[in-house]
Amino acid sequence: QLQLVQSGGGLVQPGGSLRLSCAASRFTVSSYAVAWFRQAPGKEREGISCVSARGTATDYADSVKGRFAISRDEFENVVYLQMNSLKPEDAAVYYCAAVWRRDTDHCGYNAKHYTLWGQGTQVTVSS
Repeated sequence: QLQLVQSGGGLVQPGGSLRLSCAASRFTVSSYAVAWFRQAPGKEREGISCVSARGTATDYADSVKGRFAISRDEFENVVYLQMNSLKPEDAAVYYCAAVWRRDTDHCGYNAKHYTLWGQGTQVTVSS
């Protein structure tokens, strides 16, 4: 069974950092576009970062640009989201998602296109 397994997250003070991991099981991330979404209570799900299947293209929402970084370790078959300078408004449940897009250089945030989802991980930013 293909699946994404998330780890990381937790409680951090404003200005702190966290790294989320999204490990692919039974498939290779290099053939999939992977995106990170988040959803805070009472708010719509928001796509915040993605990486193309080729790994050559990344994108960030304005809300996280310059603070978050997406990366991929093809050997470990894991996609990471490094989150720096965290703000209280970054608090949410974070999800990674993947869709087969072999040999493509684009990614996006239409959640309906993503066929695999991680289980979600809570990020709390509070002093």
